[in-house]
Amino acid sequence: QVQLVESGGGSVPPGGSLTLSCVGSGFRMDASAVGWFRQAPGKAREGVSCISHLDGSLYYTRSVKDRFTISRDNAGNRLYLQMNDLKPEDTAVYYCGTDPSFRYGPYYFCEGYGQHATTSWGQGTQVTVSS
Repeated sequence: QVQLVESGGGSVPPGGSLTLSCVGSGFRMDASAVGWFRQAPGKAREGVSCISHLDGSLYYTRSVKDRFTISRDNAGNRLYLQMNDLKPEDTAVYYCGTDPSFRYGPYYFCEGYGQHATTSWGQGTQVTVSS
């Protein structure tokens, strides 16, 4: 059974940093499409950053490029999201998602190709950016 547990959220002022962590079980992160997604109140879920299990390529949504860094620890089956220069518009619940059966690149996984019909999700971790 695929399980994901996120941690590392919190409340920071604008310009602050946080590192989110996601530990997975029941699957291998290096053999599955994985990524970080977020959902702000009243808004649809958004793909933030994803890693390809096919070639290791990365995808970042435009609003976080050059500020966020995604990485994967294959030995520990963990996924990380280093978030720097946080802005109020980054406030959201952040989710780790994976789909071991997904066979396309990170852009397609982040952008919801297939509507995430077979994606498993963690419980989410709240990130609040406020002065």
